Amino acid sequence: MSEYIHDLIDWQFIISGIVLMVGVHAVLGVVAYGVYLERKICSYIQDRIGPNRVGFDFGLPWLSFLKGCLALGQPLADGIKFFVKEDFTPKNVDRVLFSLAPVFALIPALIGFVIMPWGGAFDIPAVADIGLFQFLFGLPMAGGMFEFMFGHLEAQSVIVTGANVHVGVIYLLAVASLGVYGVTLGGWSSNNKYSMLGGLRATAQMISYEIPLGLTLLCALLIAGSFIPNEIIEYQAQHGWLMLSLPLPALLFYICGLAEANRAPFDNAEAEQELVGGFHTEYSSMRFALFFMAEYAHLVTGCAFFVLLFMGGYHLPFVGLTSPEATGLLAVFAKVGVFSFKVVFMVCAAIVVRWTIPRLRYDQVMMLGWQAMIPAGMLMIVVTSIMVYFGATTVVPMFAANIGMLVVIMIARFALAKAFGRSTLNKKIPLYGSRYSPMEGERVITAPTVAMAIEDRPVQGTVSTV
Repeated sequence: MSEYIHDLIDWQFIISGIVLMVGVHAVLGVVAYGVYLERKICSYIQDRIGPNRVGFDFGLPWLSFLKGCLALGQPLADGIKFFVKEDFTPKNVDRVLFSLAPVFALIPALIGFVIMPWGGAFDIPAVADIGLFQFLFGLPMAGGMFEFMFGHLEAQSVIVTGANVHVGVIYLLAVASLGVYGVTLGGWSSNNKYSMLGGLRATAQMISYEIPLGLTLLCALLIAGSFIPNEIIEYQAQHGWLMLSLPLPALLFYICGLAEANRAPFDNAEAEQELVGGFHTEYSSMRFALFFMAEYAHLVTGCAFFVLLFMGGYHLPFVGLTSPEATGLLAVFAKVGVFSFKVVFMVCAAIVVRWTIPRLRYDQVMMLGWQAMIPAGMLMIVVTSIMVYFGATTVVPMFAANIGMLVVIMIARFALAKAFGRSTLNKKIPLYGSRYSPMEGERVITAPTVAMAIEDRPVQGTVSTV
């Protein structure tokens, strides 16, 4: 048994365990403050102030210096509110699936981040017969249980990640696609037609946008030549970020990521104007909060995946500490900081998109996926394959190929619209009898005619000023 433990536990196992423990709490923290960022950015866009009251003083005089504090205590207050609210279960629901659906939605979002190489490679020296905890914390445990289990650890170069697997990208795709099951089960088990429609919308949307997502992902994998996350980053450090080589696939991948996370303008599964609340209409308290957390956790994981594939991961040009060759402890912290900053930046970009672009109609969402994104993705994978075959995968020829693809897509769009005599653009439908489509012989008057409406002094009286 001891020999099996000695063979199983090495530095990679220990570092992966630490990353998992820290990473889960870090993602949950980003989820909590993602809501805070959402509210603040939304308020700035709408020319408001947003949350600015709740600090960390907790009503205690000796913590008064933390009062307000940029409202950084707002996520904590929101979390406490969800905990103390009534957890209501409607009649005639499938109680088991009704309770499990939020869990099925959250867990895939929380386990997807584990393959991200947050800190790159880290060289660790050998630790011989002094005990792991004594090495890490200076604790005198010689001869104890920890000495028995971790008595000798060989020098090793490890990857600062939760799971250093060779099929990391495939694993992430597999677990990310499971999140829609929670949404669908939540809609079906609620015994509510609005919720059921929201679940069906989420399922159809996931099926539609998984295809162009996979096609654009293949473009990046063809260029990098590896499924291993850290090797994808190393390729970008040597040859330039794939965002420069593949700008169109990067844009398409990001749009599909928003659709996969049910983020606006693709949040039709919970369209308030049409479906009340969508798949989570019947949920309250912490079960509703789990759906909320799942959406932001999916967003964080999707942004981390985008950063890994197209933005060089932890790499920054001309910064030696973020180079894959830097394997010291200081380099690890620098790489984790750079990777995290890029992820938060992309989350903020998604928030700006939500409060800038209005929600698409559901038929527009499906039409965009099947008639535009899937053909464009197929064109991108074909062109990228040809470029890889001829060995022209550097930034300049790939960027030129993307410009050519953009020209082809625009020509095809206008040619198809002309051939079929219609355009996919929205057109105003004339409403008979309205001010823009008056009836025959009708004289449209748009100026106010009521005396009160044109009174300069509405408080004093209704004397017309005309």
